[in-house]
Amino acid sequence: MGYELFRDDWGIPHLRAADALALARAQGHATALDRAWQLETERHRVLGTSASHLGAEAVDWDRFVRRARIADTARRCFDHLAPETAAWVTAYVDGVNEGLAEGAERAPEFAAVGLAPGRWEPWTPLGVWLSTHILFAGFPTKLWREEVARRLGEDRMTLFATDGPGTAGSNGWLLTGARTATGAPLVAGDPHRFIENPGVYQQIRLACPEFDVVGLAVPGIPGIAHFGHTGHVAWAITNAMADYQDLYRERLHRTPDGGVEALGPDGWYRAHAHTETIEVAGAEPERVEVIETDRGPVIIGDVADGEAARALLSADGTRSRPGEAADGPFISLRYPPRVTGELGFDVLPALLRARTVGDVDTALDRWVEPVNVVLAADTAGDTLHRVAGYVPVRPYANRLRVVPAEDPAYAWREGEAVPLPRTEVDGSDGSGGIAVMANERGLAAPLGVEFAPPHRARRIRELLGAGTGWTPDAQAAVHTDTRLASSRRLLSLLAWAPGLGPAAERLRDRLLRWDRHMDADSTDATLYARLRTDVVHRLAAHPALKGVTGEDDPWRSAAYPALFRPWLAAVPRIGYALESLLTVGLLPYEDRLALVAASAEAVAAAAEETPPAPWGELHRLSPWQALPGVTPDEEAIRPGVAGDHDCVLSTSSVPGVTDLFARGPAARYVWDLARREDSRWAVPFGASGIPGSAHHRDQTPLWVRGELAPVVTDWNLLHRTTLHRTTHHPEENPAMTTDEPIAPALRPAVHEQKIEGFGTVRLVPVVPAADAELLHGWVTEERSRFWGMADHTREQVREIYEFVDSLPTHHAYLALLDGVPAALFQTYEPDADPVGECYDVQPGDFGVHLLIGPAEGEGEVKGYTEALLTAFIAYVFSDPAHLRVIVEPDARNEKAIARMVRIGFELGPEIQKPEKTARLAFLTRTALGLA
Repeated sequence: MGYELFRDDWGIPHLRAADALALARAQGHATALDRAWQLETERHRVLGTSASHLGAEAVDWDRFVRRARIADTARRCFDHLAPETAAWVTAYVDGVNEGLAEGAERAPEFAAVGLAPGRWEPWTPLGVWLSTHILFAGFPTKLWREEVARRLGEDRMTLFATDGPGTAGSNGWLLTGARTATGAPLVAGDPHRFIENPGVYQQIRLACPEFDVVGLAVPGIPGIAHFGHTGHVAWAITNAMADYQDLYRERLHRTPDGGVEALGPDGWYRAHAHTETIEVAGAEPERVEVIETDRGPVIIGDVADGEAARALLSADGTRSRPGEAADGPFISLRYPPRVTGELGFDVLPALLRARTVGDVDTALDRWVEPVNVVLAADTAGDTLHRVAGYVPVRPYANRLRVVPAEDPAYAWREGEAVPLPRTEVDGSDGSGGIAVMANERGLAAPLGVEFAPPHRARRIRELLGAGTGWTPDAQAAVHTDTRLASSRRLLSLLAWAPGLGPAAERLRDRLLRWDRHMDADSTDATLYARLRTDVVHRLAAHPALKGVTGEDDPWRSAAYPALFRPWLAAVPRIGYALESLLTVGLLPYEDRLALVAASAEAVAAAAEETPPAPWGELHRLSPWQALPGVTPDEEAIRPGVAGDHDCVLSTSSVPGVTDLFARGPAARYVWDLARREDSRWAVPFGASGIPGSAHHRDQTPLWVRGELAPVVTDWNLLHRTTLHRTTHHPEENPAMTTDEPIAPALRPAVHEQKIEGFGTVRLVPVVPAADAELLHGWVTEERSRFWGMADHTREQVREIYEFVDSLPTHHAYLALLDGVPAALFQTYEPDADPVGECYDVQPGDFGVHLLIGPAEGEGEVKGYTEALLTAFIAYVFSDPAHLRVIVEPDARNEKAIARMVRIGFELGPEIQKPEKTARLAFLTRTALGLA
């Protein structure tokens, strides 16, 4: 199967292939070349083998992912795929395996840890998706609520969950045609996730005869799941903040024969149990017992053995308080893919083929995890706003906390899912032609417990509602808005804070005059952040919260694995929920005023001694890297940026902990449904994951400034790259590389046209190495004497077309008639060609050369050449920027000149070129009635 790799000026891969399977293979291959270290990092995270090369710091994750049985669940889900989807995913994996060896040679991280790339299995992409999203629904928050209820009282369980904590920051919006300059919809936004280096999203284009899609792919996953534009329909998502994973408190014990029993609704039963070994670089291996009950894998707790197990048995052999030994508690995780064997991957190829919002809607009915809010629009102006995913039907208590496994009241209703809401965005519903999704309570409100505060959604709607005539470029003003609406409550208390000294009075006056924008050059923003931090720490020290902030706080609890500590840390919880905590009756109003007054005094005194630096000097990106310290340019990827966690520009630091941020816009996009080529996108670093490469972090300046790169859709503006196919046969040759010429009939076409009574004409790019023999045979025939290459060798012909191939302004195509090469067609921009020096080039001029193959001659089909010319001219004028076609046949070639006149060309003057005297001829759009 053949495929081609092109890149634009940002190094973004654009792939063309003969069919969808070849294209999936090409996507895997290209991703392995650009992101080899990232792919291997994800594969090891799926398997729970990261510690084997990263050391002890990775053991916690390895233990969790093994206990949660991520790899085994991925295998189950792969086995449930439709056969055609399984073949498609397998093709992607084949491409990854073909490219990994070459990609690993480019990535310094492999050498740094002495790691050789491993082999991907067909199910590995499903494992990558699971491991990436297993914590998305935030099930560890239920552990926090349990601790809050136990320490502060049942009535305080959701104290920190009043539309918070504000850890989610994704934005998305849709404008109907009534609000845009073109009259066609726009879809735009920015997913906010932990920012990783290299990035979690990969800009890519995937094209074959069935579809041509641009979007943001997830490295390791075929297709484009979250953000895509097919040329006909575009879609985008945000996290719905739905709750669809449950934690069960299990009662377990060790049996005398070493097995494990669990207590269920029908009594005690044998649970699955086996032991695995985690290899640890620089340390002894660790053993982990993997236990699974009828509810799900046990992710917390180690079952006692030996003397501890025997202590659970009374003298007569009856069980005594099982599951309550010092080794408990035991908590299992129930999550939809583990239960149903479905992940939703059958949706991915369907999205690539979508042409309408109806197609997107139908495809997403099969989506499972994670649960997302989706916006979509198509070129007909139709729109969609819906929730997609799988939310099980079970009691509301399951959403809030850990529930008892043995009580049947907390079981999922088998085979039942909560119906998910959907609507259209047509302006008749009072939306004003605007739809916004920002993790807030909204369409998904019935499905969750904690949502992001409403400030981002309200601000986006306010900005978009202030005008019409929106364009793609104007979306940057929304992407980069820094107004911090959540500052209102703290500043309101500051305004009424009693008994302030002179310095604190000056601080108060300054902050009350502040425009509440967290701009990078603002020192007022820094002062506000200092005040907020001090208030957070004073709240944490208040006796009312001592139960969760004291010496035995949940963060220090030995009952929970260290992996879950970020969810159990009180200070970040207080920081994110600060607005709520300063509003609800946790403290009397007078105590809140006094607390804010004390903070103002402290911050004012510090500011008198050390004037605040601009916010951007403190608020710097701190991206996650699997292997920090390997590359020399890490400081360069820690830029200072505007924004804060409740701004539309949601660069999420942790109030009360640090001004650095690790969460933020993991990508930005604008999908234009009028002209896809006017779409825009950007990522925090670049298209390449290879340190030191030209495209490793070339988009960082764009990202910091809130600017976007153009989405290039014209293949003529791209640079073709040789794509080697590497096949591993360890028993024969550990790294055998072969270049496989792509047959013309298998190449993706830039133009295809069926001509009645003649056949189907396809234009495919010339591949010099593969086509040199064919072209040499054509250009050296007597009938081609006017082409000027009669005395050229095959090697010279190949070199000429390799040179043409290297030029962004010149292109060569084979014309195939019903799959058989019939002609050579070349295009050029006259102002970049010597012919441009011989006449007055006009805007919209576009030059062509044509060489008919040997089929023309004695006994040729009548109208053969004219039929081919019909397809060539249609291709040229398919671009509205082309206003006039220029040809320059040899002045002696009377036959060619007469043919041009017959089809409508107007003759121009003769011109003198170094190799010939040529006759210019022009064909305008107007002459063909296309103006």
